[in-house]
Order: sequence, then C-alpha cells, then structure tokens
Amino acid sequence: MAIRIEGLTKRFGATPVLKGVDLDVADGELVALLGPSGSGKTTLLRILAGLEWPDYGVLEVDGEDWLKLEARKRRIGFVFQHYALFPHMRVRDNIAFGLTVRPRRERPSSAEIARRVDDLLGFLQIAHLADRFPSELSGGQRQRVALGRAMAIDPRVLLLDEPFGALDAAIRRDLRRWLRGVHDATGTTTLFVTHDQEEAFELADRVVVMGHGQIEQVGGADAIYDHPATPFVARFLGGVNEIPVSMHAGRAGAPGVDASEIERIACRDGAATLVARPADIGLAPDATSPWRVESAAHTGPSLALRLTDGAGGAIDVELPRREARGLDLSPGAAVRVIVHAARVFPDTDRPAAPAATPVLKPLKEAHT
Repeated sequence: MAIRIEGLTKRFGATPVLKGVDLDVADGELVALLGPSGSGKTTLLRILAGLEWPDYGVLEVDGEDWLKLEARKRRIGFVFQHYALFPHMRVRDNIAFGLTVRPRRERPSSAEIARRVDDLLGFLQIAHLADRFPSELSGGQRQRVALGRAMAIDPRVLLLDEPFGALDAAIRRDLRRWLRGVHDATGTTTLFVTHDQEEAFELADRVVVMGHGQIEQVGGADAIYDHPATPFVARFLGGVNEIPVSMHAGRAGAPGVDASEIERIACRDGAATLVARPADIGLAPDATSPWRVESAAHTGPSLALRLTDGAGGAIDVELPRREARGLDLSPGAAVRVIVHAARVFPDTDRPAAPAATPVLKPLKEAHT
C-alpha cells in the first residue's frame, strides 16, 4: 500500500506537534521515523492508525482518503512498545483476537481463524508458546505475539511504535534481524517509530529524521550519517564537533584549522559552523596554532584526544594509533586541526571568525 502525506498539521492546545509534514511511502517499503522525544513521530503514527486526527492536511493510502475512514475500517496492524496483550488470554487467543471481534458478516469461520493462527505461530516461530499466558513469556516472546496479533488481520499497513524499547540490547538486536526477515517475507508496507539510530539504520529501507514537528531529512543510512542536511540532524546523530569558521568564496577557514579537504559549498561569505566527527579529523604539529592537546586516552586501536584553544573552544579527535606515531601529543602540545570530512552550515547569529589561510584545494560537493 502506497502512502501519501501532505501538509499534515496537528496542535495539542497551543502547542504545535506537526508542522506541515510531507512524506511519500512506497508500497512494501519499510520506513523508520527517527527522532527525539517530542519530535512528532508517534503523533504521526497515531494519525495513520486513526487514533488521532490532524487539524489540516492530506492522508491517502493507494489513493483513498483515510481521513474519511474510521480507525476500524483502515485495517491497520499496530504494535505498541509495551505489547498491550490481554493477560487473561493464551497466546493463541491473543493472536486471534482481531479476527474474532470482526462483524459477523466479515468474520472468518472458526476453522479459518484457527488455520490462520497456526500459520502465524509457525511463521513467527512461537508455535510452542501457543497455550501459554503472557505472564509466562519473556519480553521478546511477548513482542512476537503482539506482532502476530497485528499481522493476523492481514493489515494494509503495519505500524510499530518503539517496538523494542522495553527490551534489553541483546534481545533488541536479535529481534531487529528477525523483524527485517518477517517484512521481507510479507512485503507489508511498514512504518516504525524509534529514537535509536542504530535500530533505524539497520532495519529501514529509508529513514525519516524528525525534529520539532517537522521532517529534517529523508534518506538511507549512509546519506544521513555522512551528509546531514541540517545542524539538527548532525547533532541528533551525536558525536560531532562544531567548529566556528569563516566562509570566503565557498571555502571554510579558521586559525589552526586546515579545511582544504572539505568540498566547496554554495554558502555566502561570513560566519559558519563546520560540523565534523572525531574520526574525520587529523592532526599535525603547528607552533602557530591556538589548538593545544588537553588530554589523550588510549582506547585500543585509537587515541581519544581533547583539544582546546584557550578561548572556550574544544574539539574531540579520534586518531588511529598508527597516525599518532611521531606526533607530540603530550598535554600542551600545539597542533593543527586537519578536517578530512565535514558539513558546513551558515550562521545567522554569530559574527565571522577570524580568517585563516585560504583553502587551496578544489571542493567537490555543492550544498545550499
């Protein structure tokens, strides 16, 4: 089922939760809604399910206006973080529930319901749990039962809200691989909400990064990780340095910072912020640089260094130990910061940093 979302807006009282969200999901696609708490991702999922209604916007599934359909008519499979299983029902009856409560004229026969439940028990590898109660199951087993109940109704769209959030890390990893296999076998259009970027990147065909009620970026794991579209995305993915620089003719510079490997960007002259991951920074001795080694710690194959400039600036560097050989990295040593890969975003509220030696190498990627 293909989904089209256009201009979706939602407020709770005076608080905007969704600010004109646009998103297309292809038939059979597995899409992750990734973002921090309060970004609007769960509200978007609940609007798809018919549990919330937008103030404005379009929601179509295969060309049908879903905003005219009640939740029960959308045939949505919804899996919640905390399972929401019926504690007084055995596994078999939990899975069958969505079929048994259908109106009589739409309800399959008892034999057909039993057959479908048996098929799902086998498919989800929980046939041996069919006669147990939820209290007798582990967290991972309960989540499989919850998914089985959602799949029993042959959903047009499958929605999962933080499906592995209540599980420990090892079980989450196993269930992620398992869920990807289930999706590939069924081909059901699926959207799932998560705040875990590892989970989103491992599972999804595409990742939708949300922040403050809007979509910040949509793409695959490599594109989002290597080329964050906004400072919000870069910060949310974590582990980045934000270095004040000045832009001149599309080139970034700052005292003690060599950004000659950074690709040319279409950015007006003036103040900007260079965003770089610790592993994308190299060092060279430079007595004229304001950057000094504050600390260095061995982490096995690499060194974790902290640099400061004496004016409140700090840069974290993850340097392979082989690259550190021959460098003076003792506390107080002066070093030049060599940026191998980064994104640059113009600043609107900061005066330009002092200009550095102009960048000499041609830059490759355009950015607006």
